[in-house]
Amino acid sequence: MLNHPPDSGSQPQRLIGLPPIVSSNTRLLILGSFPSVASLARQQYYAHPQNHFWRILQAIWSSSPLDISVDSYEKRSKWLLDRGLGVWDVYASCERTGSLDTAIRNAEVNDFASLARRCPQLRAIAHNGGESFRHAKYTATLGLPVYRLPSTSPANASWSFERKLAAWREVVSAAGLL
Repeated sequence: MLNHPPDSGSQPQRLIGLPPIVSSNTRLLILGSFPSVASLARQQYYAHPQNHFWRILQAIWSSSPLDISVDSYEKRSKWLLDRGLGVWDVYASCERTGSLDTAIRNAEVNDFASLARRCPQLRAIAHNGGESFRHAKYTATLGLPVYRLPSTSPANASWSFERKLAAWREVVSAAGLL
């Protein structure tokens, strides 16, 4: 007799996000919406190979080598922190089936004020994509400049890599990190 897992039907699971990558030297916080299935499985931000996040940052700081195909996640995380960047998501948890932002339900928003206290040099917040930017009203209460970036997700096919790179470079520069 075979044992089959219980049928969960189409009920989305309650998912818990990843901890922030920040330090006391973080000056620009990049906020996504919620980690993809691939990111949750690997416990790494922007783990989907088609996501442009790491490639865009690598292109912005091309004089500071980062080999995203070889370098460990720990090394990439340190590389971010060394440049004054932090990464987190607007949602601490949510229900979702798949990876699309449109499938997010019953989301719990992260505590941005608490994070800001951990980052005394924080100077700006940038939302990676529209779903994240929907929560700009919360991040704006911190009294910092808030930017909307084009999503690095492969689902954002309407923006070319070059166009995304230009927008991201502009925000990184405005935050004083170039």
